[in-house]
Amino acid sequence: MGTRHGAAASEPDGTGTRTEAAPPPAGRARLRRYVRRAWPVVRIAIGFGLVAVAVWVLSSKRTELSGFSNIFNKFDWWWVAPAIVAEIASYACFTAMQYELLVAGHLRAPVRPLFKLSFASQAITNSLPVGNAVASVYGFRWFRRFGADNTLAVWALAGTLVAASVSLSLLAIFGLGLAANEGASLDLVPVLIGTFVVMVGIGSLFVYERPLHAVVAGVLRLSVALTHRPRGDTTAQIERIMAWMTAVRLSWTQIGWIVFWGTLNWLFDCACFAMMFVAIDAPIPWKGLLLAYGAGQLAATLPITPGGLGVVEGSITVALVAFGGAEASTAYAVLLYRLISFWLILVIGWALIGQLALQVRRGRWPRQAMASEVEAGPVAYAPVVAVPSVELAE
Repeated sequence: MGTRHGAAASEPDGTGTRTEAAPPPAGRARLRRYVRRAWPVVRIAIGFGLVAVAVWVLSSKRTELSGFSNIFNKFDWWWVAPAIVAEIASYACFTAMQYELLVAGHLRAPVRPLFKLSFASQAITNSLPVGNAVASVYGFRWFRRFGADNTLAVWALAGTLVAASVSLSLLAIFGLGLAANEGASLDLVPVLIGTFVVMVGIGSLFVYERPLHAVVAGVLRLSVALTHRPRGDTTAQIERIMAWMTAVRLSWTQIGWIVFWGTLNWLFDCACFAMMFVAIDAPIPWKGLLLAYGAGQLAATLPITPGGLGVVEGSITVALVAFGGAEASTAYAVLLYRLISFWLILVIGWALIGQLALQVRRGRWPRQAMASEVEAGPVAYAPVVAVPSVELAE
């Protein structure tokens, strides 16, 4: 008769008698019980701590919202609604881009929760000093709830970052072409072209296996030479990493749709920005709008402030003024644009975080994301191997 799980099992000692196996140390068992009981309280404390940090970070930037009293005297409020619609449309395109990446792994994620996740992740990014890392973990857990395995979830997150960067670089290069000689005077030509080449090079690793293998092998061998880590068979580790990174392969049609939705995402966001010039009765600086916008958003990717707060405003304002824009109207338009694209999205995102958390609490989604049923992953998108039928002999 078998023993119960957790009970001390008896084993023969070689003389025919059975001796009781040693139970786990009492101190370790007590520690595990203490951690299990304390974890809910610790998790709540961590949550309040993150909220406190977010409030502190955002309150330190409140001076950036000052100086609006003069703007609203001549502000055309009719442009607020289309500007907000354009901003929401940019997130719809971002959601479509992520949807295409997940479809490449044979997962059709639910569109509405994925749309909410786009706002929620951006709100986390905008709120915390390490918002990008926290948002990545948050997105990973929700991808798992949608039915992705670990490989597809990480791959889709990495693909989202690369696709967004490539499409933004493409938009900035297009703006550089429109600005022509003015862009050269700002020394933006080598920076933007260099950024575009790097982003396209990284994106090509999602398509071509040979350069990916060369990069993985080079990085891994350099790490072993410098740090003696990771240990073990380097060749086997390279093959293991390659198997993970090439688990999902994109077709040219899928790449086209991903870049298309990524570019529309930035164009709608830039349209929201352009409407703010019209709202304050200022001419839109078309000559350098896309270039300044692209340069500012690329600067926001640097981990300096949450959501690029301050970096975007400064970069776009300086660039547009250098292209001949009026200093006062440009600064006001940028601040109004950030009032929608940063602060309004922050409020919407945290409201949706609460709604998604409530759905988890009510059982709409599993509490333990890692324990959710996997619908797409290596098993789903691996090549099907035909198994020959075998007739059993009598």
